[in-house]
Amino acid sequence: MRRVAYQHYIPPVNFGYVENDLYRCGQPNELNFPFMEKLGLRCIVWLAPEEPNQNVMNFVDDQDIQLHHLGVLEGGNASDPITEDMILEAFDLILEKRNHPMVIMCNIGRHRTGTVVGCLRKLQRWNLASIFEEYRRFAGPKVRILNEQFIELFDTDLVRIPVDPPTWL
Repeated sequence: MRRVAYQHYIPPVNFGYVENDLYRCGQPNELNFPFMEKLGLRCIVWLAPEEPNQNVMNFVDDQDIQLHHLGVLEGGNASDPITEDMILEAFDLILEKRNHPMVIMCNIGRHRTGTVVGCLRKLQRWNLASIFEEYRRFAGPKVRILNEQFIELFDTDLVRIPVDPPTWL
């Protein structure tokens, strides 16, 4: 009897499908790389203030993935809420189909990632109850009311929609 070697595919913490070719998660580790490789990523939007760890940087280089580090804070700290400018810069990347497949990611995939996805849902005209339910599902017991307030007050008119946007917009 011949043995077949099975590859285990383990998604990163807080991994989720957002839309076709658009995903969300926390920072992956080595166990998650085979799973991440299967996504065929072209782009990572990194929202945490610090750089991804060296293993992630090596994975990005090996897979020829573009990493966009938007989370750099000047004079702030990691618990500061995400800014409107960061959201708009993220949308410039997210709404360009040539960047897909793509993943939106921060350290744990809760707050910054959840805020970006929440603002995307608002742009897609989801109702606030559904947006907050999705945010809370990924944030768990660490929900930040300031992030929900940010999503609620986010002005979608500020977003530049490309000529040829993704079909899910």
